[in-house]
Amino acid sequence: MQELRLLCWAVLLGLAHACPEPCDCGEKYGFQIADCAYRDLEAVPPGFPANVTTLSLSANRLPSLPEGAFREVPLLQSLWLAHNEIRAVAAGALAMLGHLKSLDLSHNLISDFAWSDLHNLSALQLLKMDSNELTFIPRDAFRSLRALRSLQLNHNRLHTLAEGTFAPLTALSHLQINDNPFDCTCSIMWFKTWALTTAVSIPEQDNITCTSPHVLKGTPLSRLLPLPCSAPSVQLTYQPSQDGAELRPGFVLALHCDVDGQPAPQLHWHIQTPGGTVEIASPNVGADGRALPGAPAARSRPRFRAFANGSLLVPDFGKLEEGTYSCLAANELGSAESSVNVALATPGEGGEDALGRRFHGKAAEGKGCYTVDNEVQPSGPEDNVVIIYLGRTGGPEAAVAGEGVPGRQPPGLLLLGQSLFLVFLTSF
Repeated sequence: MQELRLLCWAVLLGLAHACPEPCDCGEKYGFQIADCAYRDLEAVPPGFPANVTTLSLSANRLPSLPEGAFREVPLLQSLWLAHNEIRAVAAGALAMLGHLKSLDLSHNLISDFAWSDLHNLSALQLLKMDSNELTFIPRDAFRSLRALRSLQLNHNRLHTLAEGTFAPLTALSHLQINDNPFDCTCSIMWFKTWALTTAVSIPEQDNITCTSPHVLKGTPLSRLLPLPCSAPSVQLTYQPSQDGAELRPGFVLALHCDVDGQPAPQLHWHIQTPGGTVEIASPNVGADGRALPGAPAARSRPRFRAFANGSLLVPDFGKLEEGTYSCLAANELGSAESSVNVALATPGEGGEDALGRRFHGKAAEGKGCYTVDNEVQPSGPEDNVVIIYLGRTGGPEAAVAGEGVPGRQPPGLLLLGQSLFLVFLTSF
């Protein structure tokens, strides 16, 4: 047993004194240091002592950091990787370094970085990522770095910053973020306000400037005038229409998404039918209803026609087109969505929609009307088009008209038509 213990100690001592051949390893000021700087290395060498706390690989030719690159040195407190040729840091390259306090990745070519690895580095106090090719920082990139004091992101290619990016950094005292090509649109205005009010030191603020739009190029962010900014809003109103002269014979569903917001939101339709899901980036047709060049359509006049003004037209609406129609609007400040469920029923009968919910529709004798839950609604025989303006709030209160006579409906339910009733159940 004594011999086994001695053998184990010998092995441990051997590991403690091991060092990759190109590097110098030793103790200084109580730290175990491995110095591999200026060695013309193209990969992280193997064979480090497990008790290394400081590792310098600066000024080499490392092209990337693969998963598990520092598995041999889990006790690292300082890691210096500046002035290499690193383009990518793979997921798992840094995640095991839970004791790390200082990380220098500056002066590389990093455009692909595993931001999720930072979530494990809760002891980190210094993070240098300046002079790289970073274009994007996830909103939650720094969520675990509550001990971080200094963050350097200057001289990258950042165009914008997600609101709240720096909120988790409660110990931050120094932020350097100058010389990035910021787009001075609504999405960056939160950072201007934060930078002017925070106690964090932000040097070279005159070099935190706009690159676009062109009219603002070179303007320091601190001097940027307020912009008219608002998140998207979507209004839901609808009304029947008797003007179907330009439409093909048969029942037509026409919807209109009335969207507001600054910058102008991008409009998108999400349609869930019994046959599957349809995604449409609006517009997919021109004013004549024909598919736009490059639009993904199997024919010149698509089954679902989304126009530039926010309208969606579904000619020859039938059972195959039943389902949920959703209008989505998004800009850099947020998004809004509204949906309506649409189903067909035969006159004089109740039924279920595509989601199995019951509705009632019965013709009232001699009155040219139909009843919905004991309410009589006027209905003209010429009604074969319904227009819905999709929105964001509540159940709609709409006028149902035949020959211009207004009516009232229970929220979330509308029946229209001659030989077919169109049922709208649940706007949300």
